[in-house]
This record gives sequence, C-alpha cells and structure tokens, in this order.
Amino acid sequence: MFPAELQIRDRVIRPATILAPMAGVTDTVFRRVIRSLGACGLIMTEFTSAEGMTRHSARTLRYLYFDEDEHPIAGQIFGSDPQVMASAAALIEDLGFDTADINLGCPVKKVVKCGGSGLLRDLPHLEKLFRAVRAAVRIPLTIKIRSGWDENNIVAMDVARMAQDIGIEAIAVHPRTRMQGYAGSADWSVIRAVKQAVKIPVIGNGDIRAPQDAVRMIEETGCDAVMIGRTASSNPWIFRQIADYIAMGTYTEPTESDRHQLLMEYFQSLVASEMPDAIGKMKQFATYFTHGVRNGGELRQQVHHAHSAAEILGRVDAFFSRAVNS
Repeated sequence: MFPAELQIRDRVIRPATILAPMAGVTDTVFRRVIRSLGACGLIMTEFTSAEGMTRHSARTLRYLYFDEDEHPIAGQIFGSDPQVMASAAALIEDLGFDTADINLGCPVKKVVKCGGSGLLRDLPHLEKLFRAVRAAVRIPLTIKIRSGWDENNIVAMDVARMAQDIGIEAIAVHPRTRMQGYAGSADWSVIRAVKQAVKIPVIGNGDIRAPQDAVRMIEETGCDAVMIGRTASSNPWIFRQIADYIAMGTYTEPTESDRHQLLMEYFQSLVASEMPDAIGKMKQFATYFTHGVRNGGELRQQVHHAHSAAEILGRVDAFFSRAVNS
C-alpha cells in the first residue's frame, strides 16, 4: 500500500513523493513547473554550498530563492566544516524553508572534496557535523545519503542510526555508492536495510522511471516515501502519473501538445526570471523534454545552434506547429 502522506515531525508531506535536489535543474522556475503539474508532496532546492552562503555570495544565495507557492520546500546544503554548515542551516531556517537537508550523496569530485558523499568516509567527523547542525536549527532536519563510498564500505545503516540518535528526523537513501556514480543499478535492498535499522522516516531514491517503479519500491523496501530526480527532469508529469496509477491503476503519457505547452511556458518563465544562464537552461531542457517526441533530434539540433532566447522560442513553436500540421 502506497503511503498517503509522509510526516517529518510536525510537517505533513502529502502525497508521499519528493522532488530530489538536482544541481542545475531544481531552480525556482523548474520547481514551479513541478508544482503546477500537481501531486508532488515536497520540493527541494539545488544543493547549495554552505561556504558560499556564509560568505553571502550573491550567486550562491540565488539558489535559495523561492516563491510562497512553492511550500512545502526543503533547502539542501553541502559542506564539511561543522560550524559553517551550522551557520548555513540557520540561514535556511531564517529564509523560511520548511525543512533543512544535508547532502551526503553528491558524487562529483569538486563536491566530494568539501562534502557530499565524501563525508561517508569519516563517520566521527560526520557525527560532529550532525551535532553542530542539529543544535543550530529548530526546523526539521533531514539528510540524503548514498549507500557508501564503495561496495566494500556500505555505511548507510550506520549513518542512519547515528543520525537518528542525534535527532535528525528523516533520511533519504540513494542506494548506489559514490564510486558507482549513476552507473549500474540502485540496490534497493540497502533502502530496506536502513528502514529496518531505524524508526525515523526513510525515503527511497533511485531508478524510479515509471509509476510502477515507485509502487514497487514501497512494496519491496517498506520505505515511507519516494524521491525522484533524473526522471522528473525529462518527465515532470511523473508525480501526477504516480498519483493516477495509485488511484486508478492507470495513467496517461503527455502528448506532444502537452510537451509543447510545457516547454514554451517553462522557457518563457526562464526569460522572465532574468536568470543569467537562461539560454543554457533552455538548451538543456529542450534535450530533456523532447525525448520521445517525433523527430525530436531535429528540434534539439535547432535549439542547440540558436543564439538567443527569442530564437529558441521561435524554433520550438515552429517545430511543434509543423508537427501538428504534418
């Protein structure tokens, strides 16, 4: 039975589905796309550098902008210095986020050097960091982890028990190791083992590509909610599809018209937001959103070679108009 809601202390997340934090993806514009489509219980920011936050870097703080209609929303931070992380978490609380989250999952080298999954190699230091951050905030505190550094160092259960003892209130588990990156398969048995090891809510993440996968993850692991990342970037309808599948046993795929409308609305919102990297994001999402579209490769080429936002909008409109009339 898929849980109707996830409760993290006094925060009720309904439905029990979460948009994973993704660098370069889950900015305020994309999060509002997810909110507009419905059926996602909690959204999360891009993971944000604690060092940049405490230095009041304008670029870093831009990652933490959100609109009121994005609630409930979690702010995710990464770093390795306990006091810097504590200060960053306090800022997350001051900014009005519903929960604060610590990133222990990012496998990228430049992040691993100063946090992310690199912290899974030093549990005594991680304990100090957890205690400092827990003491700094009153809002619910959660973590997102990988299963371990490599297959010989699976520490998810140890980290989960430590986190629970310190007062962290939920844990999301992506059951790949840091050395796997995004290769191979997610080992859902690790999620199940973490769920059996602790009493706090456990959120499963990894290899949910269709609504059936979300239901199967709950059944196989007993986790309390599911978190979806890469699939949501190419299929933002996945949360609505999960809700429909749970309620009716079936769901619909977005039509080309749906993709056209969403792409145009998203691009127009990017332009209106005056993001400095708007054109880059438009090219990125043209690639994500058009897989499965007839002749989508043609559109991806056209967008890739465009030089302005107006040119991209025109090419997207023209492509889908031809598709309708062909």
